[in-house]
Amino acid sequence: MGLFDVLTGKTKIKKPAPDRLFAMSTAGVTLETEMGLKSAGRAAIVFQPLGTADFDAIVADMEELVKGTGDETGTAVEKTDDQFGYRWMILADPDFEDLVVGVNAVSGAIQGGGYGDRILAAVFAFRDAKDRPVYWIYNYKRGAFYPFVPASGSQQRDNERELRLKAQIGADLPVEPELERWFPLWGIPI
Repeated sequence: MGLFDVLTGKTKIKKPAPDRLFAMSTAGVTLETEMGLKSAGRAAIVFQPLGTADFDAIVADMEELVKGTGDETGTAVEKTDDQFGYRWMILADPDFEDLVVGVNAVSGAIQGGGYGDRILAAVFAFRDAKDRPVYWIYNYKRGAFYPFVPASGSQQRDNERELRLKAQIGADLPVEPELERWFPLWGIPI
């Protein structure tokens, strides 16, 4: 806390390290080999769109960049809006590393344009041995991952499995320590 903070009565919140997202690259090996989770070949970045020309241009440029490099990397991109007003920029690629790099490029452009506070999360889709969905969600504001495992039925989750995944991943991913911040994302379009 500095003198300016004392005078204004405010403190600046430390921003999470942006490179924590890349921990998913190395954790991908552990997720597949030791935990039996196979990448579904899809990932997404979720953000709240802003109706300004500048913001729209940043998103359009990133979409074009990902589409343009998709010829080399095999990454396809699409976008959809959900019922809560969030936009999902969805990346599809059989190479898991390309998904991590693509999500980072999109989020980096949004943050670089000064709109980092509009980003909600990055979502990486996996399938278990029984072909059930398992998601690892990266919360940008917290700089940490957490598992999300929907259970069969409407809007129920498998909390026990989520806790097992947290224990199994160990130090490979920075996992959100506060369980009440493991927010479910229902209706994930990947």
